[in-house]
Parts: sequence; C-alpha cells; structure tokens
Amino acid sequence: MAKIKITQIKSKNGASKRQIANLQCLGIRRMHQTVEVELTPVTKGMVQKVLHLVKVEEI
Repeated sequence: MAKIKITQIKSKNGASKRQIANLQCLGIRRMHQTVEVELTPVTKGMVQKVLHLVKVEEI
C-alpha cells in the first residue's frame, strides 16, 4: 500500500471535536509533528476532514 506523510501546520484551537478526534486517530498530538500512515479509505477520509489543518505528502 501507498504511504503518506501528514504534518500538522495549523493549530487545532477552534476546531470541532470531530476534527480533533481525527487528528488524534491519525497519531498527531502537536504542531509540526509528522506521522507516516498507510493510505486506506479510512485514513483518506480522516485526512479530508482535517485537510485545512495539515500538509499531506506522498512517499
């Protein structure tokens, strides 16, 4: 499977509870933290919900 790198670039202050939960499920805890996850339909949906808070790069 393909992998993607996700980096949080904007603060989660003011985000909805659902968006904060998506960040936690992706493994992102703080600003400028980068995680690598496999690109599955589930993770793709979570990334779409927080796309304005993160930067996504394909590996």
